[in-house]
Amino acid sequence: MPVAEPGDPDRVLEPPLWEQLAAKSAELPQGERLQKVLAVRGWGSRRVCEDMISDGRVTVNGATAVLGRRVDTDHDLVEVDGVPIGVRPGLVYYLLNKPEGVVTTAHDPQGRRTVVQIVPAEPRVYPVGRLDVATEGLLLLTNDGDLAHRLAHPSHGVEKEYLAEVDGAPGGGAVRRLRDGVELEDGITAPAKVSQPSPGVLRITIHEGRNRQVRRMCEAVGHPVHRLVRVRIGPLRDAQLKPGEWRELSQAEVRSLVESAAGDTRPIR
Repeated sequence: MPVAEPGDPDRVLEPPLWEQLAAKSAELPQGERLQKVLAVRGWGSRRVCEDMISDGRVTVNGATAVLGRRVDTDHDLVEVDGVPIGVRPGLVYYLLNKPEGVVTTAHDPQGRRTVVQIVPAEPRVYPVGRLDVATEGLLLLTNDGDLAHRLAHPSHGVEKEYLAEVDGAPGGGAVRRLRDGVELEDGITAPAKVSQPSPGVLRITIHEGRNRQVRRMCEAVGHPVHRLVRVRIGPLRDAQLKPGEWRELSQAEVRSLVESAAGDTRPIR
């Protein structure tokens, strides 16, 4: 608001520039556009989400939303057909601690036990990515094909973290090679995050999904893997889940997975 100049009641001064800018900033709409929020969380393409809003299927804090509405998902309750947007109806998400010897597939011609035999048979789910038969650790199974594709595709940069018990004690040179990229028969690997919790153990984080990649990387630097355990998928960890056990993801975990798969690859070193 303009203020009168002291000693001159007829002349007013504009507020300082910083006050004007602050006032304008407070008037700007906050949060993200609703259709973008819905698309990022897997409810469809931007156009599909716009149609859902136009059809009156989307509410924000109980009120029917309109196109152009901005929301802050930390404070606003967004629902589609009465369902919170964190989880789409009919979709399930299981986190399994895969034991050694179990095959990451729906069916095995050799008759070995598969990961889908451990979780409920209905609704039918599929593993996201692959752990070889000798590798243990966290594996996601779902019937959400869109999210599965984004999590598995390297362009989205979703990290997978492993603990590898290796032959010998890798030195600084071997660790640097793993971090910078290793030449394999199918090309040089992307840079990885690598630490060494103990002389014979490596903690390796990658965002690619090549066949037996971590095992081949370690073998290429002269330290074959004796035991390999995946301990993280994107934001998901669960040290309490025992081999052969599984659980459903919470809505918050599904949201964090969707958000982690929404971006492009970031360089990691």
